[in-house]
Amino acid sequence: MSSTPPPSHSAHDRHISLPALGARGGGWVAVQVVLLAAIALSALVGLSWPDALVPIAYAAGALLFAVGVGLLLGGAIGLGSALTPFPAPRSQGELQTGGAYRLARHPMYGGGILIALGWSTIFATVLGLVLTILLAVFADLKSRREELWLEQQYAGYRDYKRRTKNRLIPFIW
Repeated sequence: MSSTPPPSHSAHDRHISLPALGARGGGWVAVQVVLLAAIALSALVGLSWPDALVPIAYAAGALLFAVGVGLLLGGAIGLGSALTPFPAPRSQGELQTGGAYRLARHPMYGGGILIALGWSTIFATVLGLVLTILLAVFADLKSRREELWLEQQYAGYRDYKRRTKNRLIPFIW
């Protein structure tokens, strides 16, 4: 006999079965570190933009990078002592719904994606852009796993999730 999931879950969320990869999600962190390092190192194999596009690429990349840093820092400051590299929340933490978390449920992941995109744009690296797409897909999956833990720990998380539609990047995603 099957049970019906709570109505607060979307049809998409009901079918998510993502591995924990460790008690607090350490495997997710390890993969993320490898992806970020690969994106950083992709600058070594970057191409160069045509001369006419260099100023545009640098400006766009710098803007993406700066917005990403702002989002990352806003999320980190909002978490305060509850900040952890692991997707499983600290047991003594509180649900954060203000500041950057009012705009996106996982602003630090979104910030990391924008930083990677800015970096890859500045250094004109196709490899970096491909790895940034992989990072974005990975961050989406990691955030979905994290939300399973958050729903277990915080009674108000499902309501927050309903109110805060953007998962990673405010106004976009």
